[in-house]
Amino acid sequence: MTVSECRPEDVPELLASAAALFAEDGGRRDPFMDTGWPAREGTAYYAGLVDDPDCLCLLARDGGGHLVGRLRPPNPLRPGAVTAVLESMRVAPERRRTGVGGALVDAFLAWARERGANEMTVQAYAQNDSALAFYRAQGFRPFEVTLART
Repeated sequence: MTVSECRPEDVPELLASAAALFAEDGGRRDPFMDTGWPAREGTAYYAGLVDDPDCLCLLARDGGGHLVGRLRPPNPLRPGAVTAVLESMRVAPERRRTGVGGALVDAFLAWARERGANEMTVQAYAQNDSALAFYRAQGFRPFEVTLART
């Protein structure tokens, strides 16, 4: 398994993995999720991320999954925090529990630290027990809780 940074020609593979994440995760857990967004807007969005030096787009090659991370702009309310956000991650079902997810996160953490990040964050749906367990195993801990009411 090879994890590497996306190049512009990799955008279709990145988009396919992101679209699968929309369907598998958000589409099942968020009644307001627009699962058609990747097909309509994804190519331009992910191409922009690939070209942005403050973003990291990784692929686990051969359809294994992806990770998108970005540096967050400074927050005057938390001036000591330099935050990198793990914005999106998916490992293909047949590749889960094989080390792909850990390799993607390790690459993200190294990238973030190289850019001076001292805080790395990720969000997951509260109902996604496997994602929460995975991120905890990678060293992430609860920091904020968002409560929603519909």
